[in-house]
Amino acid sequence: MCGYQGWFRCPGDAADLGWVHWSRDSRRIAPETLTFEMWPDVREYSPAERFAAPGFTHSDGSQAELYSSDNAATVHRHFEWMRDYGIDGAWLQRFVVGLPGAPVSVMFPSSSRVLQHVRTASKQTGRVWAISYDIAAMPTEQIFDKLTSDWKMLVDQQITEDPQYLHENGRPVVQIWGFYFGNAHNRMTAELGNKLVDFFHTPGRYSAFLVGGGDWDWRRNPDAAWRSLLRRFDAYAPWNVGNYTKDAAGNKHAATHYWADDRRECERHNMLWLPVVYPGFSWDNLQRLSPGASNIERRGGRFLWEQFHELSKLGADSVYVAMFDEVDEGTAIFKVTSEMPVQGHFVGYEGLPSDWYLRLVGEGGRLLKEELPVPAEIRIKP
Repeated sequence: MCGYQGWFRCPGDAADLGWVHWSRDSRRIAPETLTFEMWPDVREYSPAERFAAPGFTHSDGSQAELYSSDNAATVHRHFEWMRDYGIDGAWLQRFVVGLPGAPVSVMFPSSSRVLQHVRTASKQTGRVWAISYDIAAMPTEQIFDKLTSDWKMLVDQQITEDPQYLHENGRPVVQIWGFYFGNAHNRMTAELGNKLVDFFHTPGRYSAFLVGGGDWDWRRNPDAAWRSLLRRFDAYAPWNVGNYTKDAAGNKHAATHYWADDRRECERHNMLWLPVVYPGFSWDNLQRLSPGASNIERRGGRFLWEQFHELSKLGADSVYVAMFDEVDEGTAIFKVTSEMPVQGHFVGYEGLPSDWYLRLVGEGGRLLKEELPVPAEIRIKP
């Protein structure tokens, strides 16, 4: 399953909030306002799904266009791609900071529509989905009430009773990202974390199979209360994005040397280990860095494939793919163009077909599910 942000908006869409997550200035988009790294390939989108980005043109002079996630046809298209390439479904990111009464509640009506679009698209395409809360930028004292109130609302609306909503051991699955120790942007405490675990583990209507998401080096947390908390989940997903090693030639490889110990520790505490894989990384525009400063090269897909290869050695059969549509941090696997606009700095797929990473994830996932070895080298061709 892939993480699905669903947070892009354009002027004139159903939300009418401007260039949300495309630009740091919602009122305009320009090379100096960009907050994303990869330009989506929108050639398959219908005219009603495409929004002209003023001032951006391709090398042939044609107008460059973007899309809005607040569009049922676009969400359905993304889920069709998941189906067509053998991806089982999506973790829908739900940002606590955007819930009613929270600092960015203006996004709530729009994000609620996206949730309904995901709900419908999953049914129509036979994909599964689950809620993935993210506590980033939320004040600590508000997290519990806002998050649990929203979960109660969704359960009461019977959303988790949908046949396509993900269940494990008879319970609906819910994920929470934000278990990062001492992280100023994710204001989690051990006390708050335990309170959240207690809530979702209390038998009754709102009980859930809880997946925690946070630090990749969680086993070495220096705080005893945190160490106890991190072993109370039903499953744990260590966020590995940006974690890499270098070989003698200077090539970057995702850090995987600790995965076997992670799995053993999860099994020791009756938790499901949910490894996170990613295809590469870049956030130069988002962080206002010089072009290439943050780039973790994809190496034609080998960076991602090596992670599937390592997982096959461990017998893993469940994977969190980061991410389906995350062009802000350059981890997207959906259709991205390598023929970017000539204005601004972007990272493409190194001239490979725009569906190359959908194919790689589908193939890697297929081999894992069928308990077949994932070869060291990519055997499918672009």
